[in-house]
Amino acid sequence: MPASHATIETASASRYLQQLCKHWSHKFAVEFTPEHGVIPFDATRLCTLDAWPQQLALRIEAADDATLARTQGVVIEHLKRFAFREDFGEVGWSKA
Repeated sequence: MPASHATIETASASRYLQQLCKHWSHKFAVEFTPEHGVIPFDATRLCTLDAWPQQLALRIEAADDATLARTQGVVIEHLKRFAFREDFGEVGWSKA
């Protein structure tokens, strides 16, 4: 399964992790703590989040590269909506 990861510099990593997880928890079997979250979008797409004091780490796994790219866009779009006071710029994803 293709996977990618990104790290975002922010002092609000835990808050954003929890917002993302709560947002999707009404549709998916999301599990999270203030420091770690897992969003299983479906059987072929998974997003894992880890909050550090100054960073939010994201990892996405998907069935294929097209689905991986689409899921990256959806997660970042939602994150940027929640973090509208911060400018993350272009988020760089790396293949895992």
